[in-house]
Amino acid sequence: MIVRPATAKIIRMIAAQKAKKLALVARLAGQQLARSRTGAAVLQGLRSTGASLGRVAHQLWLEVTGFTFLAIAALGAAEGFHEYGKYHSGQEPGPGRLILAVCFTLSFAWFGLSSFVRVRKGKSPEQKVQR
Repeated sequence: MIVRPATAKIIRMIAAQKAKKLALVARLAGQQLARSRTGAAVLQGLRSTGASLGRVAHQLWLEVTGFTFLAIAALGAAEGFHEYGKYHSGQEPGPGRLILAVCFTLSFAWFGLSSFVRVRKGKSPEQKVQR
């Protein structure tokens, strides 16, 4: 359905007002809940759970991106070996493509390994001892 720009603006404004009211109600409910001991304990448990899940999600993100970069580096290494064979047999006039493949492989391997290093740095000393 096509509506006038002024009507669309009014609809967006109403939606924004509803979102503000919902945020206000949620904030007031949280403040009311925090006033009781049980509510404060539940909120603290939710905060701790959220922080833990956030750390785990970040670690998973680093591991997945690290694996992806290492897989791409492996493809670059395979292409580098292919280019080396062509250059060594004299099919390629210069080493340009071989150098490009080596630089590509090294850069992606660096990105992948640094991602895994960041995962290891992110662990607390207690987690490192438990290995």
